[in-house]
Amino acid sequence: MRRLRNIKIVATLGPASSDYGTIKALHAAGADVFRLNMSHGTHDEIGGRHEVIRRVERDTGRPIAILADLQGPKLRVGVFANEGEELEEGADFRLDLDETPGDANRVQLPHPEIFQSLEEGAQLLVNDGKIRLRVNRFCEDFADTTVVVGGVISNRKGVNVPDTVLPLAALSAKDRDDLEFVCGLGVDWLALSFVQRPEDVREARKLAAGRAAILSKIEKPAAVKVFDGILEASDAIMVARGDLGVELPVQNVPPIQKRLVRKCRAAAKPVIVATQMLESMIESPVPTRAEVSDVAAAIYEGADAVMLSAESAAGDYPVEAVTTMDNVAREVESDPTYLDVIRASRGGPKASVADAIVSAAREIAETTDIKAICCFSQSGTTVRLVARERPNVPIVALTTLMETARRLTLTWGAQCFLTGETSRFKEAVISAVRTATLSGFAEEDDQIVVTAGVPFNVPGTTNILRVAPCRERLIYSSEPE
Repeated sequence: MRRLRNIKIVATLGPASSDYGTIKALHAAGADVFRLNMSHGTHDEIGGRHEVIRRVERDTGRPIAILADLQGPKLRVGVFANEGEELEEGADFRLDLDETPGDANRVQLPHPEIFQSLEEGAQLLVNDGKIRLRVNRFCEDFADTTVVVGGVISNRKGVNVPDTVLPLAALSAKDRDDLEFVCGLGVDWLALSFVQRPEDVREARKLAAGRAAILSKIEKPAAVKVFDGILEASDAIMVARGDLGVELPVQNVPPIQKRLVRKCRAAAKPVIVATQMLESMIESPVPTRAEVSDVAAAIYEGADAVMLSAESAAGDYPVEAVTTMDNVAREVESDPTYLDVIRASRGGPKASVADAIVSAAREIAETTDIKAICCFSQSGTTVRLVARERPNVPIVALTTLMETARRLTLTWGAQCFLTGETSRFKEAVISAVRTATLSGFAEEDDQIVVTAGVPFNVPGTTNILRVAPCRERLIYSSEPE
């Protein structure tokens, strides 16, 4: 099941996509990674979806990554005596710790840490920013505000505090339970919500203890300000534009997206662009032109993956949504302008031997008739370095570890295969040629580039490159080392 595109597609599973037939159809249509949203569904439901994905993986014979998205702490108002009230612009409104049902003048906000962190003039956003409040006066158990943008406020609506770094851990008690559960299942990636600082990522990594890679969701202005530190502490990044668009002026989000994607590429770490990409396809079999342009923009930027949320989890057309993304990706990546944009956005020369090897592999592939770059990698580092170069030929990722193969399915261009143990480089060449030819990436008269690290099975030792003619693969068994 070779993908005819380089960018990866992440599809969220939910009520509309929980059975074997639908999940297999989503994978066939182009889904490379499946997201399990821990905000919705019981552990039994999540475990059932995980098991179905692994069945599809076994039946198709191709590695599939599973991303468990932790909910993070949720800040919500309490309840109202009348279930909701209309807040008028310019009116006064109090938030406090009192459990008494609210009215048009006040409501409970059961989060003392918010009151402890406020400043005069700070903004509080309610119901995805539809209601905006400005803080005039506050103490440890209340905040008096003025309604800047009014509307209907109702029971348990979410609250955002964009101007403040809150003294909250990114992992709630529920998140810790969920983390242990999904790591026990064997997920490949953990998506961490409510990241505000690098320490949040390090805490999650300690709890995961190597059982899953850590992906940080950038959804708060505080995270954007310290992004370099968060990126260094993370294995991958998600640009969660929905929450960013609530807490920041919407016009700020596109340039932030571009900056973060470029920084992730420079660091050779996967980056997902997410939220509302094909939102209209929740109810419509055809997306809007603006949505198609949005997906295309992420592809032109060189993102590793684009993501579907409710479109595939709860929409009426989950398979059609994945098919649309696949079609857009294939069309964009065949555009000569795409290659020009990708070439122009490459970084400068890097300092290490591994960087030089993968840069040379890409240059050889672009200047000669090379059909694929085959990478042997235990940790996945070599494959990610090659992917950073964004070569114009397929990247064939070969590893002996299933967990590495699965995680690499999130990496741009990586076509992942399991291979047997290899102790000598000529065995690696034979394995690479065999995989490339049998999988349709090359024919007997073609050549491939093979990269690896010697000694084998030692992470981070990429130090060798060879151009291998496919038709001569049998001679390597008689070559001297």
